[in-house]
Amino acid sequence: MTKENPIVQMTGVYKRFGKIQALDGVDLSIYPGSIIGLLGANGAGKSTLLRHIIGLYLPDRGRCTAFGCEAGKLGPEQLARIGYVHQEGELLDWMKTGQLIRYVSTYYPSWNRGLEEKYIADFEVSTEARVGSLSPGQRQKLAILLAIGFEPELLILDEPAAALDPVMRANFLDLLLQIIQDENKTIIISSHILSDVEKVIDHVVIMKQGRILLDSGFDELRERFSRVRVSALSGELPRELPFANVVQCRRSNGEAILTLQDCSPEQLQQQAESLNCRVEIQTLPLEDIYKIIVS
Repeated sequence: MTKENPIVQMTGVYKRFGKIQALDGVDLSIYPGSIIGLLGANGAGKSTLLRHIIGLYLPDRGRCTAFGCEAGKLGPEQLARIGYVHQEGELLDWMKTGQLIRYVSTYYPSWNRGLEEKYIADFEVSTEARVGSLSPGQRQKLAILLAIGFEPELLILDEPAAALDPVMRANFLDLLLQIIQDENKTIIISSHILSDVEKVIDHVVIMKQGRILLDSGFDELRERFSRVRVSALSGELPRELPFANVVQCRRSNGEAILTLQDCSPEQLQQQAESLNCRVEIQTLPLEDIYKIIVS
């Protein structure tokens, strides 16, 4: 597929549950070869959007396609190209973990036994444990294995690491980076742990109240915002600072910390020199950028 052929296309999608407008005119195109971070508060519409992609929900209005097929009409051929993990996934509790893995693997000719064995070792998955006896974190690790074992082209992860401890979360992020080395693989990850997400994503979609507020490459987004420490070289800073597009400002007599939008480093240096000041420019973490976008 090329950039002219998105693997997921949503056009004017609306979805209502009773009085709740879960999706409100969503337009979204997802292309192969990216890790997309889908961000938003609880109730923003993230899970509803993801479930439309695989046909679990159908739009009240609008159109959603995956791999060129209406999402509500996805057949075995298309579904075999999609892996899906969410927090509330149901597993067959009466089976042993190893039995469930073998059961699921029989449905996929592309199942990668080598990947399975490496995952079981790296993530300490007990194949003899009864699925029903697993802790939330162990269940999540098993659900992730079942979703990636057949090497899907599109991997959808709805809060996949919420139940994992920090070490396992780090291992999981490394795994995602390994998966995306194949340029035909695409990952959509919805997560509240933004400090983890920003380590792996290259595209950001931010939602609020069923709408998409931002749809941007991550590098481009980081270039839009900066945190600047302005220090007077002598005396106090002037009462009025000449910086444009100030989002936030904290200051004392000799120093100010500004959050700026759409201001180049060259502009900042020139303005600082005119004030006889020193500037230190830092990139904002994703969590701070997110707060600015949704405020």
